[in-house]
Amino acid sequence: MKFSRSIGLLALIISLYILWQVRQLLLLAFTAIVLATALNKLVIQFQRWKIRRSLAVLLSLSILLVFLLIFLLLVVPPFVEQLQQLFKLLPTSIAEIQEIIEYLEIRFWGNLLPEIPDLEGLFQQIQPLIDRFLGLTVDIFTISLNILLQLLLVIVLTLMFLSSPRPYRHSFIRLFPSFYRQRVDEVLVRCEEALGNWTIGVLIEMVFIAAVSGISLWILQVPLALAHALIAGLLNLIPNLGPTLSVVFPMAIALLDAPWKALAVLILYIVIQQIESYWLTPTVMAKQVSLLPAITLLSQLFFASFFGFLGLLMALPLTIVIKTWLEELWFKDVLDKWKNPSSATSA
Repeated sequence: MKFSRSIGLLALIISLYILWQVRQLLLLAFTAIVLATALNKLVIQFQRWKIRRSLAVLLSLSILLVFLLIFLLLVVPPFVEQLQQLFKLLPTSIAEIQEIIEYLEIRFWGNLLPEIPDLEGLFQQIQPLIDRFLGLTVDIFTISLNILLQLLLVIVLTLMFLSSPRPYRHSFIRLFPSFYRQRVDEVLVRCEEALGNWTIGVLIEMVFIAAVSGISLWILQVPLALAHALIAGLLNLIPNLGPTLSVVFPMAIALLDAPWKALAVLILYIVIQQIESYWLTPTVMAKQVSLLPAITLLSQLFFASFFGFLGLLMALPLTIVIKTWLEELWFKDVLDKWKNPSSATSA
């Protein structure tokens, strides 16, 4: 191996090591790019109405901020009150469950089941652990501060990318050889289109889940139906895992009213997710983004293992971008143009 190639290989290894060390920062930058790409569609729409870009950016951010404030005002205050009530009634609920289990054991099961532990006594034993966990205010404050700083960084980067995207785009393109820069620009356009289509598909699914969940919970007369619906729509951003998490809060609140309501909520959410999985997602996402279900699940596990919760949240956009680059650069530019040497020789 020549000395120049050795130096190039060493530089590549060092670069990859540095990128790995700052992977969390790169993911935050990618999150800002995804948000800027989504908001840019709204900005472009405002520009078509003869509005200057700076004012269009300001209007888009104002609309996003208003929606966030409405969401927080509708969800956070009532949930804090209901959760406090839930924790107060938790010992009573456990005692009721214990009575039901004892009745079923005596009436139907007899000695067929092993002895069931005293749930109330178990709760009393783990109560100190719960108090100790709730007392870890320093750790909670540190985690909250870290999340807040990351959120501020994403917001600042989003504003920078959204206000003047061309310089950042050109800087990225210049990293490639001059003969390939036009092709890279085409791939970036494809990535932007793919992310935009994914955003539209996700918004359609979120609105559907929120609307159907809200109407169904209102019919069942579950408290905080609107808040539960908004959370279900928001958590639908995380495929596979989000719908599972969204059923926890309405079931817990419904349990305060009547146990049958909690069961009804569980059945309701299962039905809604079946409709979404077998009808809505294939119909909407097939037209927007073509991703196989197995690849979607594997990408979530992969990125979550390396990047944590933010990796789980950004798994689909990352997969879409990687898929676009592979299709354009590897499949179209390499494999599709790869000729058979034997056929070339015979010709």
